[in-house]
Order: sequence, then C-alpha cells, then structure tokens
Amino acid sequence: MSEPMEAALGKGVQICDREGNPAADSCASQGKLLGLLYGTAPGRAALKVLTKPAVSKAAGYALEHPLSTVAIPPFVMKKHIKMSDYAEDKFRSFNAFFTRPVKPEARPVDRRPEALISPCDAKLTVVPVTDDLHFRIKGAEYSLAAFLGCKHLAAHYQGGQLLIFRLTPDDYHRYCYPDDCRIGKTRCIPGELHTVNPVAAEHDVKVYHRNTRTITMLTTAHFGHLLQIEVGAMLVGKIVNHPHGETVSRGIEKGYFEFGGSTIVLVLEQNAAEIDPQILKNTENGAETIVRYGSRIGTACRR
Repeated sequence: MSEPMEAALGKGVQICDREGNPAADSCASQGKLLGLLYGTAPGRAALKVLTKPAVSKAAGYALEHPLSTVAIPPFVMKKHIKMSDYAEDKFRSFNAFFTRPVKPEARPVDRRPEALISPCDAKLTVVPVTDDLHFRIKGAEYSLAAFLGCKHLAAHYQGGQLLIFRLTPDDYHRYCYPDDCRIGKTRCIPGELHTVNPVAAEHDVKVYHRNTRTITMLTTAHFGHLLQIEVGAMLVGKIVNHPHGETVSRGIEKGYFEFGGSTIVLVLEQNAAEIDPQILKNTENGAETIVRYGSRIGTACRR
C-alpha cells in the first residue's frame, strides 16, 4: 500500500479518485449518527422502525411537498453539487430536484464496443465471487444465492465478479444500461431499507441480503449474460425503472432512485471483463473509487 493511501485510510478516508488519490467523503458526517444507530441498543431499536418501507414511503411523500424546496439551496451548498451540469434550475419539490436529469454533455457515454461503462455516478468496489458462491464486503460475508434469491442463478456466476456502485446523496441518482443488450426478466425482492453506508457492515448487518432489490437479466453484446441489480436503502422512497422494448443501447437511462443513498450491483460472468487496474488496486487497499455515469471502468475480455 502506498504511504499516502496508508495515511489517508488511517484517518478514515476510504474513497479515491481514478488515479488512486484519496478524496473527501461528502457524507462523512453521517458516520457518527449511523454509528449510534447500528452500534447502540437504543439505536438498533430505532432501526426496527426506520428501516421499514412505510417510513421511507412517508419520507418520500414529505419530499414531494412544495415546501420541501427550502432544503434545496443548503443541500447544494453542503454537497458541493455542480448545478451547471443540469438542465433545470427551478424545482417543484425536493424530490424533483433530487431526480433532476443531467445535461447529456455532462455525462458522455463511452461508445467503444469493448468499453464496460459505469451505469451511474457512484463509489465503486469490485468483489470476486468465490468457488463456494460467497463474497465479502467490508468484512461481512454474503451468499450470492441469498443475494439473488436463487441458487441456480447464482451458480452461473461462480468465479465471476460483483461490481458494487454505492450512491450517496450528493451523486446523480439516475442510472443507465452498461452495454447494448436484450432485456430479460426483472424480479423484485421485497425487504427492509438499511443504509448502504459501510457502517452497517461494520456492525454485521448484511444489507445486501435484507434490503429491497430489483434484479434484471441482460444479454449484452460484449459482456455475456449480466445481472443489473438496484438495491434500495434507508429513506429511498422508490426504485423507478422505465418501461423499454426488448432491446436497448448502452447509455440509455434505465431508471432512477428517489431520495437517499442506494446501490447498483452488476454481476459479471467469469472472464467477462477486465476491470481497470487502479480500480482493483483501490479495492485491495480498502477504498472505493469515484466513477461517473457512462465512463469506462473496464474492457471486454475476448470471448
């Protein structure tokens, strides 16, 4: 591990840019509150209420109210959001602001056939699927079969990779298809809505087994059979996927999350893609990598 990285991680910084340089976590202030929720008995009691979908749904209704717009200016300032990237500057509610569409030129999509693109703005971690169909995230061990809700489907991805894109409230919350593809079945697995912040994993809460998630099977032009999974999180009122025809092109918007943090997971077959070395190095060093919607994160393997 490099000395700058080691020093940064020692201070709790676990986010890096594409060159491996430590980057500030705009949501670091949430860690103390989440630590109280997940690390104390009163906090865990409160979580039994806060993680219920009905609570997130109620929060969603509040954020649809016109009065919620008063929260927009301080949010933009605190999260350092570059509003010139977006087409609109006036919004009817906080949720309308949160789900605002970006200008296409602000998120160019890499069109090269061999390029695997990020489906969203996020902090990326790459995790291998072991021979016994388990994977580890921040010290917590998961069963791929439990995550996908199907042992047979999980077996197909033995030896593959999970690309975990963690969105925080400052990120652009719309997401796209990562390649030209034919859309297969979509299945929703209902569940709770824990935070996807690493704090939860530190307290042995297996959020990827427990949270609400939507799984779509994609037959891609360049990366084989790929699963794209949207995972809900605390105070995410909705996962909204758009209706499409049988086939779509890479970069076409798949859907969006309403307010809150959330996660997208791509499950790749064995030898489907080579992920950029710096992203893998960051993961090995315990850091997530900042990626952007439409940007190349890897290259197709010869199949």
